[in-house]
Amino acid sequence: MTDHALLLVNLGSPASTEVADVRRYLNQFLMDPYVIDLPWPVRRLLVSLILWKRPAASAHAYASIWWDEGSPLVALSRRLQTQMQGQWRHGPVELAMRYGEPSIESVLLRLASQGIRQVTLAPLYPQFADSTVTTVIEEAKRVVREHQLVMQFAILQPFYQQPEYIAALAESAKPHLQAGFDHLLLSFHGLPERHLHKLDPTGGQCLKGPDCCRNATPELLAVCYRAQCLRSAELFAAQLGLKPEQWSVSFQSRLGRAKWIEPYTEARLHELAGQGVKKLLVMCPAFVADCIETLEEIGIRGREEFLAAGGEELLLVPCLNDHPAWGPALNSLCERAPQAL
Repeated sequence: MTDHALLLVNLGSPASTEVADVRRYLNQFLMDPYVIDLPWPVRRLLVSLILWKRPAASAHAYASIWWDEGSPLVALSRRLQTQMQGQWRHGPVELAMRYGEPSIESVLLRLASQGIRQVTLAPLYPQFADSTVTTVIEEAKRVVREHQLVMQFAILQPFYQQPEYIAALAESAKPHLQAGFDHLLLSFHGLPERHLHKLDPTGGQCLKGPDCCRNATPELLAVCYRAQCLRSAELFAAQLGLKPEQWSVSFQSRLGRAKWIEPYTEARLHELAGQGVKKLLVMCPAFVADCIETLEEIGIRGREEFLAAGGEELLLVPCLNDHPAWGPALNSLCERAPQAL
């Protein structure tokens, strides 16, 4: 059978480190109502203000981690695509980006022109959030609707606690942990707290107290990003036999003045250095491919902050990328993806 495509979808990247390309990318990203969930006029005004100065700073950040082959995120996603071509036995394996190129629209149209009528859509995000998973699904729906495509979809569900993902994550981390460390920080991407509150099915229990996410009911766990991050972290630590004092969780990448989920990674870096941690390992399990948030935000700025606070070494553990354990694990997850759309 060769007519069932696998479509991997990641976040995306500017086309280059030129300020104009970064501005174009940021505009598409930030104007997504699932990313900045404000009414259009307010969102447009806010994004216009952000785009006044931020593209130049972001372009500098991208330039500090850019590869000869282009964006690390896109290049690593391409490598995963190549790996998956040897795993997925049902048809072609394609790659799209939610923002930038190749777009979901262009890839779906190309598949349709090739006669593909069945697609497994795989958002490459372990944990659920509207700003990651939902926006990918809604964009695919828009393309199908506007172009009247005849396609059936299966959708990879968030895999934050799936044994295949946890095992692959642990396998990728083992060499770094075995080299010795004082503490392991699991830094997940942050979200504004309002993103969690608006999905709360319990009527107000989300983010109530320090243990609410750790003790989340199945109903809340299904939609609570922070609870899913903590579940991933706990399963990962258990898989490797880590003691509670050996690891902790934080959240990075705050933007704007809204209240974001805590603890913040920047503050945690200072706390750990102040507690005498000298060799710090940092992993970013919300990402499956290294990108500006891992390579620049943690690998460069985070390292500088930790050393300035008194630490001696910060080692960024690579994301899953195209690790040999990841392709088979992802294929297993995609094979079980339920029909949807």
